[in-house]
Amino acid sequence: MAGVISKFFIASMLMWAAPIGILYGFNHNLFPGSTNLSPESMTLWSGILAVISVNVVIVVYIYAAMKEPSDKHEPDPKFLADAKASIKQSGGTDVDSSSDRAKQE
Repeated sequence: MAGVISKFFIASMLMWAAPIGILYGFNHNLFPGSTNLSPESMTLWSGILAVISVNVVIVVYIYAAMKEPSDKHEPDPKFLADAKASIKQSGGTDVDSSSDRAKQE
């Protein structure tokens, strides 16, 4: 569980820091070739690259989540037992549950 939380925290921080870093870099001429751009072009390119950086972080986070083994996460047995009991209980008593719900509303 700690691995999932740490991955989420890192992705969240990168989604915040990457665009800020890109905008800062363009505004302070840290990127090569950015001094040759007009102010409008610099604003446009820094914004586009900041948005792309957030999307890259999201794609990497989704890829990392999909590569995580699915057998590692097992549902809580008590939760499963309670859910099955709830389904059996509600499934056997109501014949026409949609009309009952409409009457209750």
